[in-house]
Amino acid sequence: MKFLLVLAIVLVLAPAALAHELEAVGPQNLHELLGSWSFEPGVVIPLLLSAVLYGRGAVRLRAASPASSRKIDISCFAAGWLALVIALVSPIHSWGSVLFSVHMTQHEILMLIAAPLLILSRPIVPFLWALPKPAAVSLASWSKTPVWSHTWRTISNPLVAWTIHAVVLWSWHIPALFQATLESEFVHALQHASFLFSALLFWWAVIHGRRRALGFGLAVLYMFTTALHSGLLGALITFANRVWYPAYIDRTSAWGLTPLEDQQIGGLIMWVPAGLVYIAAGLALFAGWLRESERRAQQFAATAHPERV
Repeated sequence: MKFLLVLAIVLVLAPAALAHELEAVGPQNLHELLGSWSFEPGVVIPLLLSAVLYGRGAVRLRAASPASSRKIDISCFAAGWLALVIALVSPIHSWGSVLFSVHMTQHEILMLIAAPLLILSRPIVPFLWALPKPAAVSLASWSKTPVWSHTWRTISNPLVAWTIHAVVLWSWHIPALFQATLESEFVHALQHASFLFSALLFWWAVIHGRRRALGFGLAVLYMFTTALHSGLLGALITFANRVWYPAYIDRTSAWGLTPLEDQQIGGLIMWVPAGLVYIAAGLALFAGWLRESERRAQQFAATAHPERV
C-alpha cells in the first residue's frame, strides 16, 4: 500500500503528462479527439513499471504459495490499472480540457474506480515479491521505523483519512483553485496527485484499516457521510446560477452546450453516479458487518455453551 501511494504521486506529478492541446474541438473533429492519446513518459513509464512489477510479483508469489495468490486480487489490480490508463492516457484526458463534465468524469474515474480497485487488489505483497530479496527486506524494515509507523498510523486512521479526502475534494473545487489547474500544468498535476492519493488513503482506511471487521460499522458511516458531502458539492455545482470556471466559457459551444449546462452535467456526475458508488460500497460494508457480527455471535455461543454445538 505504501509503495502504491508513492507510485500514485509519481504517476501524476509529471507536468508534461497533463498538456491541454485541445481547446475548441467539437463533434466535427471527433476523429482528432479520439486520436489524442497521451503517451507522455511521466505517465506511461510508471504505468508500465507498475504492471511489470505486479505481474512478476504475482507469478513469484503463486509459485511460492499458491494459496496466497488470489485471482480476484489480480483481476482488481488489472481493472484498477486499466482505469488509470483510461483517466490519464486515453482521449478522456484531452477531452477534459474542452468540457468540464468530462474533466469531472476523469476525476471520478481516479477516485471511485481506480483507487478502490487498486486497494482491493492488495498490491503491496506482489510488489515486494517482484523486488530482489535484499531490497524487499530493506523496504519492509524501513516501513517499521518509528517515524514512518507513527505517521502512517496517524494518516490511515479512518477519521483522519476521511477528513483529508473531504478537504482535498472541496478545496480543489473552489473556483480560484480549480481555475488555476486549467492555467498551470504543475497545479493541475498537483490536483490529480492529491485526488488519487487521498482516495487511496480513504479506501484503504475503510477497507483494510486497523481493526478491519470490528470497524465495519464506522466504515459504513464514513462511506455514507462521504456520499452526503460529495453529493452536496455536486448539487451546489449543478444548481449554481453562474459559471464557476470561466476557462470553459469559450470551449463548450462546439458541443452544443452552454458553459452553464456543461457545468450542470459535471455537477450531476459528481452528485448522482458518484454518490451511488459510495452508497453501494457502504451497503457492501454493512453486509460484511452483519456477517462478521453473526460469526462472532456463533463463536460466543459455541464458547459459552459447548454442549449445544
